[in-house]
Amino acid sequence: MNKVVFLFLMLIFFSCDSQTQNVDVLQSLEIQGLEKMNGLSLVSMNKFLDASEVPHILESNANWTSVIPFAFLPSHDAPGLVFDSEWQWKGERIEGAKNTIQLMHENGLSVMLKPQIWVGRGVFTGKINMQNEHDWKQLEEEYGDYILTFAKLAEKEKVEMICIGTEMHEFAVQRADFWKSLIKEIREIYSGKLTYAENWDCYSEVSFWTDLDFIGIDAYFPIADGNNPSESKLREAWEKLESEFSAFSTHVDMQIVFTEYGYRSIANCAEAPWNYKTESKISERAQERALSALYNAIWDKPYFAGGFLWKWYPDHKKAGGSKNDMFTVQNKAAEKLVREIYGGN
Repeated sequence: MNKVVFLFLMLIFFSCDSQTQNVDVLQSLEIQGLEKMNGLSLVSMNKFLDASEVPHILESNANWTSVIPFAFLPSHDAPGLVFDSEWQWKGERIEGAKNTIQLMHENGLSVMLKPQIWVGRGVFTGKINMQNEHDWKQLEEEYGDYILTFAKLAEKEKVEMICIGTEMHEFAVQRADFWKSLIKEIREIYSGKLTYAENWDCYSEVSFWTDLDFIGIDAYFPIADGNNPSESKLREAWEKLESEFSAFSTHVDMQIVFTEYGYRSIANCAEAPWNYKTESKISERAQERALSALYNAIWDKPYFAGGFLWKWYPDHKKAGGSKNDMFTVQNKAAEKLVREIYGGN
Protein backbone atom coordinates (compact mmCIF):
# COMPACT_ATOMS: atom_id res chain seq x y z
CA MET A 1 0.00 0.00 0.00
CA ASN A 2 1.23 3.51 -0.77
CA LYS A 3 2.72 5.00 2.44
CA VAL A 4 0.79 8.25 2.09
CA VAL A 5 -2.50 6.39 1.66
CA PHE A 6 -1.70 4.21 4.67
CA LEU A 7 -1.05 7.23 6.90
CA PHE A 8 -4.23 8.88 5.65
CA LEU A 9 -6.30 5.81 6.53
CA MET A 10 -4.70 5.58 9.97
CA LEU A 11 -5.53 9.22 10.61
CA ILE A 12 -9.18 8.59 9.73
CA PHE A 13 -9.24 5.51 11.97
CA PHE A 14 -7.90 7.26 15.06
CA SER A 15 -10.06 10.32 14.43
CA CYS A 16 -13.19 8.16 14.29
CA ASP A 17 -12.06 6.20 17.35
CA SER A 18 -11.55 9.45 19.28
CA GLN A 19 -14.98 10.71 18.23
CA THR A 20 -16.54 7.43 19.35
CA GLN A 21 -14.88 7.75 22.76
CA ASN A 22 -16.14 11.33 23.06
CA VAL A 23 -19.69 10.24 22.25
CA ASP A 24 -19.42 7.44 24.84
CA VAL A 25 -18.23 9.89 27.46
CA LEU A 26 -21.01 12.33 26.59
CA GLN A 27 -23.59 9.61 26.95
CA SER A 28 -22.21 8.53 30.33
CA LEU A 29 -23.78 11.52 32.12
CA GLU A 30 -27.14 10.60 30.61
CA ILE A 31 -26.64 6.95 31.54
CA GLN A 32 -25.91 7.97 35.13
CA GLY A 33 -29.05 10.11 35.20
CA LEU A 34 -27.05 13.31 35.75
CA GLU A 35 -27.00 16.73 34.11
CA LYS A 36 -23.97 18.87 33.38
CA MET A 37 -22.88 20.01 36.83
CA ASN A 38 -23.34 23.78 36.85
CA GLY A 39 -22.36 24.06 40.46
CA LEU A 40 -21.79 26.53 43.28
CA SER A 41 -19.61 25.92 46.36
CA LEU A 42 -21.74 27.04 49.29
CA VAL A 43 -20.03 28.72 52.24
CA SER A 44 -20.81 27.11 55.60
CA MET A 45 -21.78 29.81 58.10
CA ASN A 46 -22.42 29.91 61.85
CA LYS A 47 -26.13 29.44 61.27
CA PHE A 48 -28.50 27.16 59.42
CA LEU A 49 -29.14 28.14 55.82
CA ASP A 50 -32.47 29.92 55.57
CA ALA A 51 -35.02 29.23 52.83
CA SER A 52 -35.10 32.94 52.01
CA GLU A 53 -31.51 32.68 50.75
CA VAL A 54 -32.25 29.96 48.18
CA PRO A 55 -33.85 32.12 45.43
CA HIS A 56 -30.54 33.84 44.71
CA ILE A 57 -28.92 30.44 44.23
CA LEU A 58 -31.67 29.51 41.78
CA GLU A 59 -31.25 32.82 39.94
CA SER A 60 -27.65 31.84 39.16
CA ASN A 61 -29.09 28.95 37.09
CA ALA A 62 -26.99 26.48 39.08
CA ASN A 63 -28.34 22.95 39.18
CA TRP A 64 -25.79 21.58 41.68
CA THR A 65 -24.30 22.86 44.92
CA SER A 66 -21.46 21.54 47.05
CA VAL A 67 -22.13 21.35 50.78
CA ILE A 68 -18.95 21.51 52.85
CA PRO A 69 -18.82 20.22 56.44
CA PHE A 70 -15.38 20.78 57.98
CA ALA A 71 -13.11 18.79 60.27
CA PHE A 72 -10.07 20.20 62.08
CA LEU A 73 -6.58 18.68 62.28
CA PRO A 74 -4.37 20.60 64.76
CA SER A 75 -1.11 19.63 63.06
CA HIS A 76 -0.21 18.38 59.59
CA ASP A 77 2.20 15.78 61.01
CA ALA A 78 0.18 14.27 63.86
CA PRO A 79 -3.26 12.64 64.21
CA GLY A 80 -6.07 14.22 66.20
CA LEU A 81 -8.81 14.93 63.63
CA VAL A 82 -12.04 16.26 65.16
CA PHE A 83 -15.40 17.05 63.57
CA ASP A 84 -18.97 17.92 64.55
CA SER A 85 -17.69 19.70 67.66
CA GLU A 86 -19.76 22.23 69.60
CA TRP A 87 -17.22 25.01 68.98
CA GLN A 88 -17.54 24.65 65.19
CA TRP A 89 -19.86 26.82 63.12
CA LYS A 90 -23.33 25.33 62.76
CA GLY A 91 -23.10 25.05 58.98
CA GLU A 92 -19.93 22.95 59.25
CA ARG A 93 -21.52 20.30 61.45
CA ILE A 94 -23.77 17.32 60.74
CA GLU A 95 -27.06 19.11 61.45
CA GLY A 96 -25.98 22.12 59.42
CA ALA A 97 -25.04 19.97 56.46
CA LYS A 98 -28.32 18.07 56.76
CA ASN A 99 -30.31 21.31 56.81
CA THR A 100 -28.56 22.63 53.70
CA ILE A 101 -28.93 19.35 51.80
CA GLN A 102 -32.64 19.24 52.51
CA LEU A 103 -33.13 22.84 51.38
CA MET A 104 -31.25 22.18 48.16
CA HIS A 105 -33.30 19.07 47.38
CA GLU A 106 -36.56 20.83 48.21
CA ASN A 107 -35.65 23.37 45.53
CA GLY A 108 -34.64 20.88 42.86
CA LEU A 109 -30.85 21.21 43.26
CA SER A 110 -28.49 18.25 43.26
CA VAL A 111 -25.80 18.04 45.95
CA MET A 112 -22.14 17.10 46.15
CA LEU A 113 -21.28 16.56 49.82
CA LYS A 114 -17.64 17.63 50.18
CA PRO A 115 -16.15 17.11 53.66
CA GLN A 116 -12.92 19.09 54.02
CA ILE A 117 -10.15 19.53 56.57
CA TRP A 118 -8.78 22.68 58.14
CA VAL A 119 -5.17 22.17 59.27
CA GLY A 120 -3.73 24.13 62.18
CA ARG A 121 -1.67 27.25 61.42
CA GLY A 122 -3.09 27.30 57.90
CA VAL A 123 -0.88 24.48 56.60
CA PHE A 124 -1.93 23.21 53.18
CA THR A 125 -3.77 19.88 53.34
CA GLY A 126 -1.51 18.50 50.62
CA LYS A 127 1.30 18.47 53.20
CA ILE A 128 -0.47 16.18 55.69
CA ASN A 129 2.22 13.59 56.38
CA MET A 130 2.49 11.51 59.54
CA GLN A 131 5.85 10.76 61.16
CA ASN A 132 5.39 7.04 61.75
CA GLU A 133 3.13 4.09 60.95
CA HIS A 134 1.29 4.28 64.27
CA ASP A 135 0.24 7.87 63.59
CA TRP A 136 -0.79 7.04 60.02
CA LYS A 137 -3.05 4.25 61.30
CA GLN A 138 -4.64 6.54 63.86
CA LEU A 139 -5.25 9.27 61.30
CA GLU A 140 -6.74 6.75 58.88
CA GLU A 141 -9.14 5.55 61.59
CA GLU A 142 -10.13 9.14 62.39
CA TYR A 143 -10.56 10.12 58.76
CA GLY A 144 -12.52 6.97 57.99
CA ASP A 145 -14.91 7.74 60.84
CA TYR A 146 -15.32 11.29 59.52
CA ILE A 147 -16.09 10.31 55.94
CA LEU A 148 -18.27 7.30 56.77
CA THR A 149 -20.34 9.42 59.16
CA PHE A 150 -21.15 11.79 56.32
CA ALA A 151 -21.61 8.91 53.87
CA LYS A 152 -24.40 7.62 56.10
CA LEU A 153 -25.97 11.07 56.12
CA ALA A 154 -25.59 11.24 52.33
CA GLU A 155 -27.35 7.93 51.83
CA LYS A 156 -30.19 8.89 54.18
CA GLU A 157 -30.67 12.22 52.41
CA LYS A 158 -30.22 10.76 48.91
CA VAL A 159 -27.22 12.98 48.15
CA GLU A 160 -26.19 12.60 44.51
CA MET A 161 -22.39 12.60 45.01
CA ILE A 162 -19.72 12.59 47.72
CA CYS A 163 -16.25 14.05 47.31
CA ILE A 164 -14.23 11.78 49.62
CA GLY A 165 -11.29 14.14 50.14
CA THR A 166 -9.84 17.49 49.08
CA GLU A 167 -6.26 18.32 48.06
CA MET A 168 -4.61 15.67 50.24
CA HIS A 169 -1.74 14.79 47.93
CA GLU A 170 0.79 13.23 50.32
CA PHE A 171 -1.92 11.29 52.10
CA ALA A 172 -3.44 10.12 48.81
CA VAL A 173 -0.14 9.05 47.24
CA GLN A 174 1.56 7.50 50.26
CA ARG A 175 -1.51 5.66 51.58
CA ALA A 176 -3.31 4.63 48.40
CA ASP A 177 -4.34 1.27 49.87
CA PHE A 178 -6.21 3.08 52.63
CA TRP A 179 -8.14 5.14 50.10
CA LYS A 180 -9.05 2.09 48.04
CA SER A 181 -10.29 0.34 51.18
CA LEU A 182 -12.21 3.45 52.27
CA ILE A 183 -13.93 3.67 48.89
CA LYS A 184 -15.09 0.06 49.27
CA GLU A 185 -16.47 0.83 52.73
CA ILE A 186 -18.31 3.90 51.44
CA ARG A 187 -19.85 1.90 48.58
CA GLU A 188 -21.22 -0.60 51.10
CA ILE A 189 -23.36 2.09 52.75
CA TYR A 190 -23.79 4.73 50.04
CA SER A 191 -25.36 4.28 46.61
CA GLY A 192 -24.51 7.61 44.95
CA LYS A 193 -21.51 8.76 42.92
CA LEU A 194 -18.00 9.32 44.25
CA THR A 195 -15.12 11.60 43.39
CA TYR A 196 -11.98 12.97 45.03
CA ALA A 197 -10.68 16.54 44.63
CA GLU A 198 -6.98 16.70 43.84
CA ASN A 199 -5.01 19.88 43.41
CA TRP A 200 -4.43 21.21 39.89
CA ASP A 201 -0.71 20.39 39.83
CA CYS A 202 -0.81 16.70 40.77
CA TYR A 203 -4.15 15.18 39.72
CA SER A 204 -2.36 12.72 37.39
CA GLU A 205 -0.54 11.15 40.36
CA VAL A 206 -3.67 9.78 42.04
CA SER A 207 -3.75 5.99 41.69
CA PHE A 208 -7.36 5.28 42.65
CA TRP A 209 -9.33 7.23 40.03
CA THR A 210 -10.69 4.00 38.54
CA ASP A 211 -12.27 3.14 41.90
CA LEU A 212 -14.34 6.33 41.69
CA ASP A 213 -16.94 7.71 39.26
CA PHE A 214 -15.36 11.04 38.31
CA ILE A 215 -11.89 12.56 38.18
CA GLY A 216 -12.03 15.60 40.48
CA ILE A 217 -9.72 18.58 39.98
CA ASP A 218 -9.50 21.79 41.97
CA ALA A 219 -8.74 23.84 38.88
CA TYR A 220 -6.61 26.77 40.03
CA PHE A 221 -4.22 26.52 37.10
CA PRO A 222 -1.83 29.46 36.59
CA ILE A 223 -2.57 30.53 33.03
CA ALA A 224 -1.20 34.07 32.58
CA ASP A 225 1.32 36.34 34.29
CA GLY A 226 0.79 40.00 34.97
CA ASN A 227 -2.19 42.31 35.18
CA ASN A 228 -5.26 42.22 32.95
CA PRO A 229 -4.22 39.61 30.36
CA SER A 230 -6.38 39.53 27.24
CA GLU A 231 -9.14 36.96 26.90
CA SER A 232 -7.43 35.53 23.81
CA LYS A 233 -4.27 34.88 25.84
CA LEU A 234 -6.30 33.32 28.62
CA ARG A 235 -8.27 31.16 26.23
CA GLU A 236 -5.10 30.00 24.48
CA ALA A 237 -3.75 28.79 27.82
CA TRP A 238 -6.99 26.99 28.65
CA GLU A 239 -7.08 25.35 25.22
CA LYS A 240 -3.63 23.93 25.86
CA LEU A 241 -4.84 22.53 29.17
CA GLU A 242 -7.98 21.25 27.46
CA SER A 243 -5.93 18.88 25.30
CA GLU A 244 -4.29 17.52 28.46
CA PHE A 245 -7.66 16.97 30.12
CA SER A 246 -8.99 15.19 27.06
CA ALA A 247 -6.01 12.85 26.94
CA PHE A 248 -6.18 12.10 30.67
CA SER A 249 -9.94 11.51 30.58
CA THR A 250 -9.44 9.06 27.71
CA HIS A 251 -6.56 7.36 29.52
CA VAL A 252 -8.58 6.79 32.71
CA ASP A 253 -11.84 6.31 30.76
CA MET A 254 -13.68 8.69 33.05
CA GLN A 255 -15.15 12.17 32.96
CA ILE A 256 -13.56 15.14 34.71
CA VAL A 257 -15.34 17.47 37.12
CA PHE A 258 -13.84 20.68 38.46
CA THR A 259 -14.58 20.12 42.15
CA GLU A 260 -13.52 23.75 42.61
CA TYR A 261 -12.77 26.51 40.11
CA GLY A 262 -12.75 30.29 40.21
CA TYR A 263 -10.76 33.52 40.24
CA ARG A 264 -10.48 36.47 42.54
CA SER A 265 -11.62 39.83 41.20
CA ILE A 266 -8.11 41.28 40.94
CA ALA A 267 -6.01 42.39 37.98
CA ASN A 268 -3.55 39.46 38.14
CA CYS A 269 -6.13 36.83 39.05
CA ALA A 270 -4.84 34.32 36.46
CA GLU A 271 -1.26 34.30 37.76
CA ALA A 272 -1.74 32.23 40.91
CA PRO A 273 -5.50 31.70 41.22
CA TRP A 274 -5.25 29.65 44.41
CA ASN A 275 -3.57 32.48 46.34
CA TYR A 276 -6.08 34.33 48.50
CA LYS A 277 -3.34 36.57 49.92
CA THR A 278 -2.12 38.15 46.67
CA GLU A 279 -2.28 41.94 46.76
CA SER A 280 -3.42 43.51 43.51
CA LYS A 281 -5.80 46.13 42.16
CA ILE A 282 -9.46 45.16 42.21
CA SER A 283 -10.70 44.25 38.74
CA GLU A 284 -14.11 42.72 38.14
CA ARG A 285 -13.33 42.67 34.43
CA ALA A 286 -10.21 40.52 34.90
CA GLN A 287 -12.25 37.97 36.88
CA GLU A 288 -14.93 37.97 34.20
CA ARG A 289 -12.40 37.50 31.36
CA ALA A 290 -10.67 34.62 33.13
CA LEU A 291 -13.95 32.81 33.74
CA SER A 292 -15.11 33.47 30.17
CA ALA A 293 -11.91 31.91 28.79
CA LEU A 294 -12.44 28.81 30.93
CA TYR A 295 -16.07 28.44 29.89
CA ASN A 296 -15.33 28.89 26.19
CA ALA A 297 -12.49 26.39 26.18
CA ILE A 298 -13.82 23.66 28.47
CA TRP A 299 -17.46 23.74 29.41
CA ASP A 300 -19.07 22.06 26.40
CA LYS A 301 -16.48 19.29 26.02
CA PRO A 302 -18.05 15.83 26.23
CA TYR A 303 -15.44 14.51 28.70
CA PHE A 304 -16.17 17.43 31.04
CA ALA A 305 -18.93 16.75 33.58
CA GLY A 306 -19.07 20.29 34.97
CA GLY A 307 -17.71 22.24 37.90
CA PHE A 308 -18.34 23.99 41.20
CA LEU A 309 -17.64 27.72 41.32
CA TRP A 310 -15.73 28.86 44.41
CA LYS A 311 -17.59 30.32 46.27
CA TRP A 312 -21.15 31.42 47.11
CA TYR A 313 -22.27 33.14 50.32
CA PRO A 314 -25.76 32.74 51.81
CA ASP A 315 -26.54 36.42 52.38
CA HIS A 316 -26.46 37.46 48.74
CA LYS A 317 -27.22 41.15 49.27
CA LYS A 318 -24.14 41.59 51.46
CA ALA A 319 -21.83 39.25 49.51
CA GLY A 320 -19.15 40.34 47.06
CA GLY A 321 -19.65 43.68 45.35
CA SER A 322 -17.31 46.26 43.86
CA LYS A 323 -15.09 46.56 46.94
CA ASN A 324 -14.62 42.82 47.36
CA ASP A 325 -11.45 41.30 45.86
CA MET A 326 -12.05 37.65 46.73
CA PHE A 327 -13.45 34.69 44.76
CA THR A 328 -17.19 35.16 44.88
CA VAL A 329 -18.86 36.54 41.74
CA GLN A 330 -21.84 37.78 43.73
CA ASN A 331 -22.85 41.34 42.87
CA LYS A 332 -19.97 41.59 40.39
CA ALA A 333 -19.77 41.67 36.60
CA ALA A 334 -19.00 37.94 36.42
CA GLU A 335 -22.28 36.99 38.08
CA LYS A 336 -24.17 37.75 34.87
CA LEU A 337 -21.70 35.60 32.90
CA VAL A 338 -22.22 32.67 35.25
CA ARG A 339 -26.00 32.97 34.88
CA GLU A 340 -25.66 32.95 31.09
CA ILE A 341 -23.34 29.94 30.98
CA TYR A 342 -25.26 27.95 33.57
CA GLY A 343 -28.54 28.82 31.93
CA GLY A 344 -27.34 27.54 28.57
CA ASN A 345 -26.23 24.11 29.78
